[in-house]
Amino acid sequence: MDTLKLDITHAYYFAENQFESNKDAAVEAVTDVNTGRAAGSDFLGWVNLPKEISADLLGQLKATAARLQENCDYVVCIGIGGSYLGAKAVISALSNNFADLVDPAPKRPRVLFAGQNIGEEYISELQELLKGKRFGIIVISKSGTTTEPAIAFRILKAQLEEAVGKDKAKDLIVAITDAQKGALRTMANQEGYETYVIPDNVGGRFSVLTPVGLLPIAVAGFDIEKLVAGAVNMMETTLHPGPDNPAETYARMRNALYQSGKKIEILVNYNPKLHYFSEWWKQLYGESEGKDGKGIFPASVDLTTDLHSMGQWIQEGERTIFETVISVRKPSVTQRIPEDAQNLDGINYLAGKRVDEVNKMAELGTMIAHVEGGVPNMKIEIHSLDEYTLGQLIYFFEKACGISGYMLGVNPFNQPGVEAYKKNMFALLEKPGYEKETAAIKEKLSK
Repeated sequence: MDTLKLDITHAYYFAENQFESNKDAAVEAVTDVNTGRAAGSDFLGWVNLPKEISADLLGQLKATAARLQENCDYVVCIGIGGSYLGAKAVISALSNNFADLVDPAPKRPRVLFAGQNIGEEYISELQELLKGKRFGIIVISKSGTTTEPAIAFRILKAQLEEAVGKDKAKDLIVAITDAQKGALRTMANQEGYETYVIPDNVGGRFSVLTPVGLLPIAVAGFDIEKLVAGAVNMMETTLHPGPDNPAETYARMRNALYQSGKKIEILVNYNPKLHYFSEWWKQLYGESEGKDGKGIFPASVDLTTDLHSMGQWIQEGERTIFETVISVRKPSVTQRIPEDAQNLDGINYLAGKRVDEVNKMAELGTMIAHVEGGVPNMKIEIHSLDEYTLGQLIYFFEKACGISGYMLGVNPFNQPGVEAYKKNMFALLEKPGYEKETAAIKEKLSK
């Protein structure tokens, strides 16, 4: 099977000295990730995870997916952050662009998402969509008390129980949570929900290859065995330090560019199906590296669409950016541009060409323009959009993230800053146990 290819040619000469000087640091970081000897080692369960996923677990997940497929036209996946973005990224990348506008096929339920926001219109409109429909719920939360998913689950659980009765509803709800503790674990045990475990040593943003991501992806009708096989391939490819390790090379290059003053990385795709993959990538790198006053800011664009909005800034704005382009070598279809006798639009010179050929020339032309404009470019070429390739890409970015974080000098596996907004929100909502914080924030707001 083809593996992804990384090309740093058009980034290297922007930070050649920094790249050559960080080789030893990269080797040490790869070793730290592989051996678990550095900070955050208790959250390195994802490193060997692809090979540890058993055939029994995959079989159980497929059986659960089949039950939901048999009984549901819609399955709502409730979660936030890593409990939502990984599954959303893979399902979007593998689905028809207009799947949401087509009625679900038999035994191929539409996977919807909730609990990733606190939008009153969003949850109300979702309830309206589900009214009178056959639906089930996959609820994902380690604690069961995270505000956004807890609200969504309470509302949708009540709707499901009212629609089909409490006894039948329990067979349409699957909980993915802690093995032993937490509110969701307690509720699942009391109500009799089928459950899967979020491993203690895998953080949320690295959890797409656990039941957190695998079950919704299987419910959507995609091959989770191939997804895992692609991840295994990339796990083996990135195991040892050295120039043949693409994750190490990517981590080295982005750190070299950061040291040379490039503070923003833009992940670029030329396929609209990869939009949510970029969203997953932004959480992975933003939450892993943005701490201790350090970190490359992760941004993304969908091209060529955003060339007509963000293109000017990328071409001529402040030179603190670099780009990483995901290029899909082989589209799944062939679409050619027809000849037109009048040629009023002036594009007969493209007649007979594939649409993807035009897209690839736009990709190449944009890279040349941006590099000449002072924007370093790295290119990640993948064979196609399929489960195996996405498994490779997911593991590649995960491994590179751990290496890059250690090279940067941070613990890439904690997220202390995420709690700041929660403390303020709980104080403002007068949550029990936050009385002192409530008084303090009210005093602050009154000044």
